[in-house]
Amino acid sequence: MGKKSRRTKPAKQRMPFVARTFEGLPSEGDWVALREFVPSATAVARLRDGREVRFCSLLPGAGAGLVRPDGEIWVGLQVLHNHGDISRDLAHVIELAEGLEPGTAIRMTPSGVGPRLQDLVDPESGLDLRIHDSFDWWLVHEDLDSPAAATALQEANESIAPTTRLASVESAYVTDMGDHVYLRWILPQDEGPLLDAFARLRAAGEDAIVEGTTLIGIFRAHGLLVPVWELDGVDTAALDEAMPTYSTALTDALARTDELTADERTARRDLISRQVTIR
Repeated sequence: MGKKSRRTKPAKQRMPFVARTFEGLPSEGDWVALREFVPSATAVARLRDGREVRFCSLLPGAGAGLVRPDGEIWVGLQVLHNHGDISRDLAHVIELAEGLEPGTAIRMTPSGVGPRLQDLVDPESGLDLRIHDSFDWWLVHEDLDSPAAATALQEANESIAPTTRLASVESAYVTDMGDHVYLRWILPQDEGPLLDAFARLRAAGEDAIVEGTTLIGIFRAHGLLVPVWELDGVDTAALDEAMPTYSTALTDALARTDELTADERTARRDLISRQVTIR
């Protein structure tokens, strides 16, 4: 028998770990919101090559994407696949769309260690985001013209929790879950200082935004912290008006460099004990 070949296969590239999936994209917090909890929304971003792509919170069947009959590319954010870096997955969907015929659904394949969304999206493009109260915008896609599709649309519409994006601060969303109403605010600051700041506010009894708001916990999503308040009879307009004042108080707490007091350390431990990581 001949000698075994001494040639070795090239090592498979390992997917680099990325703590903040959407860092560097315009409106980072809104990408997290559309990916994780906003039921029905669309956002248009311009690519570096001048094309525009519509990113959708959810597409029919939780699809990866589609090329509309008019050639516009739609990319789904709330999907089942995750090959290790969601930003690379989304960029891969855009790449897969190239060369497809209009009206074609995009079938996801492993993204590999290819370009990330940050490599494709123009950082100066902004994000034209719209919240919808239904999924009727799906109807512009010709594949939905069937009884089964109509049923799927009806079921999707019935599952929507009404959501409002506040105007006075970035990436803050009020969601009416029926029995409870919540405010979720995606914040870009580093985790450690942000937890210290909320601990200071909590220990001082100042973690409520207005009367009827209760800070019930903080979760982590795509490398960012998302504090959650339960709202009890709070008018959304009044909450929106109060947010800049609360944001200033939070900024002041972030600027402090003195050591946490015993009460503040206790508050910090309490907040950490309530943390849940989504991604």
